Amino acid sequence: MSRTAAIFLAAGSGSRMQGAVLDKVLAPLAGRPVFAWSAAAFMQSAIADLYVVVYRDQRQMMELSAYAPTPSVLVQGGRERQDSVARALAALPADIEFVFIHDCARPLIRPEQLVALHKIVRKESAVVLAHRVTDTIKEHRDDARLRTLVRSRLWAMETPQVFARDLVTRAYARIERRRQPITDDAQAVELLGHPIALLENPHPNPKLTTPADLPYLEFLLARPAAE
Repeated sequence: MSRTAAIFLAAGSGSRMQGAVLDKVLAPLAGRPVFAWSAAAFMQSAIADLYVVVYRDQRQMMELSAYAPTPSVLVQGGRERQDSVARALAALPADIEFVFIHDCARPLIRPEQLVALHKIVRKESAVVLAHRVTDTIKEHRDDARLRTLVRSRLWAMETPQVFARDLVTRAYARIERRRQPITDDAQAVELLGHPIALLENPHPNPKLTTPADLPYLEFLLARPAAE
């Protein structure tokens, strides 16, 4: 029987928090650490058989372990986000067939979304939670001219991003060989030419990036779950 793993990325430096908190994934948010919100959603969904928690240093590892779901494997992250994901993938046991990759600075993920993503990845091999872009987006070219992009085709990527394990492992092996920088896991799979399904998220799922995001996340968590 196939098994599913969830990789929790928590090793980021959080430099854009400007020292407002010591560690953004451990910052208090509506009564619990930011990390714990993601952990609780995954545990409630019951989609994962194993968790891989990617930590930054020993101090953070000790604190994260208190909130990590079970069973968990703790892996020290690398210099860049893609290095951390590669290390987590390498730590997976052989019987893992599907992999969720989630940035724990996004604490608003919902259990029902995790269940939906799990169902889709079994058919499509790759699926990303995303939302439609509502702003007009323009590309600024080298010649200082602007080009308006077709808004109806634009999607903003979120996490989790979910893949068949063999697919994402091949994708990461390729970018490692080429030393090619990427900004998310879907990009690694895109470079293989593999299609990726999108699950539209009608709910806010912002990433904790700057100090101003903390009160906004508190506000969102205080709203009724149906909103």
